[in-house]
Amino acid sequence: MTLNWRLFITTVTALLFVILVFMNFLGYWTANPAIQILFFFIMVGSIFNAGIETSKNLKNRG
Repeated sequence: MTLNWRLFITTVTALLFVILVFMNFLGYWTANPAIQILFFFIMVGSIFNAGIETSKNLKNRG
C-alpha cells in the first residue's frame, strides 16, 4: 500500500490548525484579533482541502 503524501500532508495541516484554533479558544495562548481571524479561515480552508483530497483518494480506489 503506497502512502498518498498529499493526502497525509493536508490532513496533518488541517489537524494542526484545528488544535491551534481550539488552544486559542481555550486560552492557552493569545493573539491579536487579526491573527485569530486569519487562523480561523486557514483552519476552515485546510479542512475543506483535506476533504477534497480524501474524496479524490477514495474515488481513485474504487
